[in-house]
Amino acid sequence: MNRQAREIEIGGIVQGVGFRPFVYRLATRLGLAGHITNTGSGVVIKIAGPAGTVDSFLTALQRDAPPLARIDSLQQRPANLAGPATVFTIRTSDGRGPSTTQVAPDTATCADCLREIFNPGDRRYGYPFTNCTNCGPRYTIIRSLPYDRPRTTMNAFPMCPACTSEYKNPPDRRFHAQPNACADCGPRLSWQAGDGSRPAAGDPLARAAAALENGAIIGIKGLGGFHLATSAYSALAVATLRRRKNRPAKPLAVMARNLQTAQRLCHVSPPEEELLNSCSRPIVLLKKRRTAGLAGNLAPGMAELGVMLPYTPLHHLLFARPGVPDCLVMTSGNPAGEPLCKDNTEAGQRLAAFGDGFLFHNRGIHTRVDDSVVRVTAGKPAFLRRSRGYAPAPVRLGFELPPLLAVGGELKNSFCLARGRDAFMSQHIGDMNNPATFDFFTETVERLQTLLEIEPRLVVADQHPDYLSGRFAEQLGLPLVRVQHHWAHAASVMAEHGLDRALAVVLDGSGFGPDGTVWGGEILQCSLHAYKRLGRLAPLPLPGGDQAARQPWRMALAALHLAGIDEEAATVNLGAVAGDDQRLIREMMARDINCPLTSSCGRLFDAVASLLGICHFNTFEGQAAMELETLAATALGGASMMNCAAGRALPADLLYTEKNGILEASTDQCIRYIIEKMTPGSAAAGDIALFFHLFLVFCCGNMIRCLSRRTGIDTIVLSGGCLQNRLLVEGFFEFFAKSHLKVHVNRQVPANDGGIALGQAAIGGTHVSGDSHARH
Repeated sequence: MNRQAREIEIGGIVQGVGFRPFVYRLATRLGLAGHITNTGSGVVIKIAGPAGTVDSFLTALQRDAPPLARIDSLQQRPANLAGPATVFTIRTSDGRGPSTTQVAPDTATCADCLREIFNPGDRRYGYPFTNCTNCGPRYTIIRSLPYDRPRTTMNAFPMCPACTSEYKNPPDRRFHAQPNACADCGPRLSWQAGDGSRPAAGDPLARAAAALENGAIIGIKGLGGFHLATSAYSALAVATLRRRKNRPAKPLAVMARNLQTAQRLCHVSPPEEELLNSCSRPIVLLKKRRTAGLAGNLAPGMAELGVMLPYTPLHHLLFARPGVPDCLVMTSGNPAGEPLCKDNTEAGQRLAAFGDGFLFHNRGIHTRVDDSVVRVTAGKPAFLRRSRGYAPAPVRLGFELPPLLAVGGELKNSFCLARGRDAFMSQHIGDMNNPATFDFFTETVERLQTLLEIEPRLVVADQHPDYLSGRFAEQLGLPLVRVQHHWAHAASVMAEHGLDRALAVVLDGSGFGPDGTVWGGEILQCSLHAYKRLGRLAPLPLPGGDQAARQPWRMALAALHLAGIDEEAATVNLGAVAGDDQRLIREMMARDINCPLTSSCGRLFDAVASLLGICHFNTFEGQAAMELETLAATALGGASMMNCAAGRALPADLLYTEKNGILEASTDQCIRYIIEKMTPGSAAAGDIALFFHLFLVFCCGNMIRCLSRRTGIDTIVLSGGCLQNRLLVEGFFEFFAKSHLKVHVNRQVPANDGGIALGQAAIGGTHVSGDSHARH
């Protein structure tokens, strides 16, 4: 018999996902000898047996790996293996040496655990912290690697004999399941009333259910932090929550009891259903049904609603209680602009004014993680926020990067730690202008560096001189590469798809421009080494600077000023704005006082929304643009953008001109056309909103066609915050469908500023690897 011994090193997501028990069972079934060990870089397997059987083992290892596992690398070499010929064991983890392993994201409750918690004959019946190797907390409870119970927050809960028996039993689903627990030895629930008192007796879950049945708002401690929950059917409860959180209009997410409830409330396509049921369980944006009966103030002015399904046993058990509504508001438990609360004491203090009661538990959350948000665009998922269920799993690259830190942007911040072909994106951090959020950022950078054992040799930051993330980068004492904001957006798509060069359409809110203006509507020719601006939206005045982003009516006046239209005669829809304020802005523009120029697409959306009377004041980022998209989508109905455009001849002079070698969108002509259509008896507001979307698609699309002919580049990337807009993205795909041009968008990170750290990392790492200067 030709006996063979091999050592196999595996990297990827192979810890905390039942990989060692899987290997044990596979080797035992095949009669092979050896052992498996968790290491800082993944797992190491030593295996011995007949050569053909070892080959079968290797095939099955990759083909039949556990559903949550991801094998990114597999290296094997001959080995010497002493010991019994047919005994395979799991050895104690080896924490020595540098760590290159990956951390598994938190995952939703699996079907097996769900059956147990609802089976009266099972010992875990009704236990809200049930989990196994296929589901449950991971990233949020891990303190360090290798992934073993003593290195998690579960070290506070020694296993009882029954749980220990499961943990040590190879055929058991909980064999080496690190968070394994039951009602006898694991975490427990507790209830705190709104006045801070804690009843000594009574079922905490029953108290929470009764509060929700009576329309109360309660705080619920979950996987990565707290939610504030209340009935999604009560307009009064929703209004109270909005008032307490100072959140007047921003859409609130909901959790539906099950898929059937979600389908009753919203239209759910097959890709959306797949996302709702996935082990990541993100919030999915779904089109609301008119007859759903939900509170009208959940997502005012929006056609879509953010919906997720239960993802912990606690959620499932809560919905099963009599009287609990089958759809609950589940919004993040935090004061406006601050990080998610994760600890009981913290929540009792920071959320005291928001909740009428709190459902606590005593399993520690080491790392706070918000819910992820996903939208299906052009038939595939696109992230609006990449967080729980996905972070910190890496984006795999087609090229090597040195160890580096890319600190991201200022709004919707997430950062990136890269090493080799792995770009580890952090969870959602938030807006850095809040001191508590900045502290969360610095804390998470330190924790993730420690967890992944990445020591950056380089730091990459945005070019904006006043970003807090950039100032943090400066203080690290490492070589610093500054990357232009919109180049980073484009590079994030290029890194995802392994592209060497591309023409980029970057439609965004704002970003620091090297020419001293505020950029945000750009056509770029770029690689990871350099970029060149070839086109833009015509610059608008930005009256009052950043204040204009909060008050779209200022941009409406700026658009009229650019178009040379008599503002006083044309601002009939600005009646909500004081006349003195309007006159002040007109005077500022006439005298060019505090009116920097911007090519921002986001500010152009603001202008059109205000001109149409839709939104004059943004109470949250992107409000005017989202409401304008909703209006346009309603006018479009179920038609395609190109079919709609076929009946609307767009005059050639509405598209673009060329100035000083740069193509420039004819924004002034677009505004004149809109004002003309606003005359009484002309087009409805929805038709004008749809026209504006078509203008952007045709204008940028035709500029790209022109530039493709000039440069010979046939690869197109789309990114930036405005390209979260489904109509724009699908419009671009339709526009280019019959051409030779290949279009790529963000799929693994958000198109908004939550994804730019990936682009920064790709550019910065390339800069160090051989480019002499990250230039424009």
